[in-house]
Amino acid sequence: MVRPHVEFANSVWCPYKIGDSKEIEKIQKRATKLLSKLKNKSYIDRLIYLNLPTLKYKRLRGDMTV
Repeated sequence: MVRPHVEFANSVWCPYKIGDSKEIEKIQKRATKLLSKLKNKSYIDRLIYLNLPTLKYKRLRGDMTV
């Protein structure tokens, strides 16, 4: 539900400041904690369980394919 809004027009508004990138990543961190059985797992474990890459990785991959 959150991911499409965070990824929209990724190649246009890609944050270039580290702080901005971390703030965007925090959105995905909070969203993955909403699942009750993943609440106590680390962020990386939640991503692996959900089969999701980090948003930073998705931006880098998108930059390489455009």
